[in-house]
Amino acid sequence: MEQKMSGHDTVLLVIDAQESFRQRDYWDENLASAYIDRQQALIDGAEADGIPIIQIFHVDENGPFSEASGFVSTLAPLRITPKATLRKGRHSALVGSGLDVWLTENGVRRILVSGIRTEQCCETTTRHASDLGYQVDYVGEATLTFPMTDATGRTWSAREIRDRTELVLSGRFARIATVEQALAGREKSLAA
Repeated sequence: MEQKMSGHDTVLLVIDAQESFRQRDYWDENLASAYIDRQQALIDGAEADGIPIIQIFHVDENGPFSEASGFVSTLAPLRITPKATLRKGRHSALVGSGLDVWLTENGVRRILVSGIRTEQCCETTTRHASDLGYQVDYVGEATLTFPMTDATGRTWSAREIRDRTELVLSGRFARIATVEQALAGREKSLAA
């Protein structure tokens, strides 16, 4: 049985959903459209439920992820009104961004993880948050990644990467949830 937790102890992280990615040669608008739909549904649902939203931007010194590029802005056409906007320079949103302080000061116990890229910043933040003792819902359908080719020459589809990420996180670091499940709440205890 799922129990709805109040918005004050739950937060939605929208990680790296930024225009910087449109500047990369691997960007695929077809893959992005399904993600944008589910990400917006999660944002809208969180807002309706009073769950604070934290927007995280990845920032580098140079290139499309630099502040000077003008691309460190919300991925269009997403609409978001974050409670806080933070910047990070590492894979985990909990390193160097001030997020850890914000979560502690606001009594957060449960984190909903979404954003770009599935297997990088979203997965890393999920593992880190779990290790810090947070309850984490990993909302895979509200994450986006792109095909990658491994050292053997095999190309992994975005779906295969998402499936692999959900496999290794499930029950160890997070509850894998759809948008609707994440918004409905979570079970009192995470199955090991």
